[in-house]
Amino acid sequence: MTDSAHPLTQITLPDLIRLQADARALRLPSSRARDSRQAGLKRSAQRGRGMAFAEVRQYQPGDDIRNIDWRVTARRQEPHTKLYEEERERPLLLICDQGDSLYFASEGAFKRVRVAQCASLLAWLGLFAGDQVGGVVFTSQRIDVLRPARRRRSVLHLLDSLVHREAEPVQTPASGDSRLDDALTETERIAHTGSRIVIISDFMGLSDATPGHITRLARHNDVTAVRIVDRFERALPPPGRYAVRGPDGPIWFDSANPAFREAFEQQVRDHDEAIERCFGRAAVPVIQGQTGDDPTDIIRRLGFRGRS
Repeated sequence: MTDSAHPLTQITLPDLIRLQADARALRLPSSRARDSRQAGLKRSAQRGRGMAFAEVRQYQPGDDIRNIDWRVTARRQEPHTKLYEEERERPLLLICDQGDSLYFASEGAFKRVRVAQCASLLAWLGLFAGDQVGGVVFTSQRIDVLRPARRRRSVLHLLDSLVHREAEPVQTPASGDSRLDDALTETERIAHTGSRIVIISDFMGLSDATPGHITRLARHNDVTAVRIVDRFERALPPPGRYAVRGPDGPIWFDSANPAFREAFEQQVRDHDEAIERCFGRAAVPVIQGQTGDDPTDIIRRLGFRGRS
C-alpha cells in the first residue's frame, strides 16, 4: 500500500475506504488473557456474563450440576452437561488523536495520516470480524464520540470523522489543556466491560491525570496503545541544517548546535519515561510505528497476521 494521492499531508475518505482491501489480508488477533474475566474464547462448564452456548458433552466430575442438559440426559440415559464459551462479538473502540502535534513528518506521511490509516485498518478488521466498531476522534479543539455499532455505516462515520478532523486548521491549545484526557474520559463513558480499546496517538498530550484514565480503562477492558512517531523525534540527524515539513511550510533547525542536541535528547528521554510510567502501571502494551512505516506493518505489530 502506498500514499499515492497525498503522500505526506492529507488523507481522503476514498483513501480510507480503499484500505478495506488491505484489511482483508489481516485478521484480528485473539485477546490477551489478563485474568479470568478477559480470557479469550475459552471453554467453561459454567455460564457467565458474555458466554454463549458451545456444545453438550458427557458429564464429568467437577462440572456444575446446574448446567446438566436434562433432555439429552434422559434421551441418552447418561448425564450430559452444557458447555459455554466467551462470545466472539465484542466492542472495538478506536481512540484517535488528530491533534496539532501530529501535523508533522520528515518522511512517509504526517503522523495524523498514519493515525487515520491505522484506525481505518482496525475498523475494517473489526467489522469483518462481526464486532461492534466505534471510537473517539479528537483534536485540540473538538472531540467526536461514536458509539460502537455492528454496521458498515458506523465504520464510515468513524472514517468521515478522521478525514474532517485531519483537515482542521492547526491551533495552539491553552496551556495545560489535554484533549487526550478528555477523550479518555469519553471512552470511559461509552466503553462496556470486555471492550477492545486501541489508543492511537503520539502521546504528546500526557498529563498527571492520564495514568488514572488508562488504569481504569485497563481494569475491565483489553487496552493497547499505538504510538506514532517520526524518526526526527527519536534521534537528530548528523550535524547540519535541516528542514521538515510543518503545517505552514518547512521548519528549519540546526542539529549541530550542542545545546539544542542536549535539550532534544533529554526531552526524548523524559517523554519515553512518561509513557512507560503511564502505560506500564496498567500493564498496557505500547506498539510503536513511524511515519515512514507502511500502516499494515504497524498493525501487524499488534499481533495481526495474514489469513491462514
